[in-house]
Amino acid sequence: MRAVLTRVDNASVSIGGEVKSSIGKGFLVLLGVHQEDEEKEAIKIADKICGLRIFHDDEGKMNVNPADAGAELLIISQFTLFADCKSRRPGFSKAARSDKAIPLYEKVIAECEARGFKVGTGEFGAEMKVESVNDGPVTIILDTKEL
Repeated sequence: MRAVLTRVDNASVSIGGEVKSSIGKGFLVLLGVHQEDEEKEAIKIADKICGLRIFHDDEGKMNVNPADAGAELLIISQFTLFADCKSRRPGFSKAARSDKAIPLYEKVIAECEARGFKVGTGEFGAEMKVESVNDGPVTIILDTKEL
């Protein structure tokens, strides 16, 4: 799995002109599922998202985890994170198909909720508009093959 995680002051996702989910301070997470991913990758990436200490402490150092910062999560499915860009037209054959990707995407969400986080979501496969006010900006790329 891959995730692009951005620390935000707020973020929202709209579908068909209607806001589906919005969060205050927290993480906007774009999540891609690889065709070879299994449940263990979902658990691993959720654990990393929920424990990443990138909020500022009283001394201005990135040392506070999202739970202690009172962070919320907005997790959006993003199959294009596995784009093959060797040619000018990206290929997406490495991304998991929906029958595999949806349960793993939902597993990440459930794991984060089980850790006590408010989690907003998009809609898998929908045309979405994502808005965010980045904080920092701080953007981290996570890949379960490297964790």
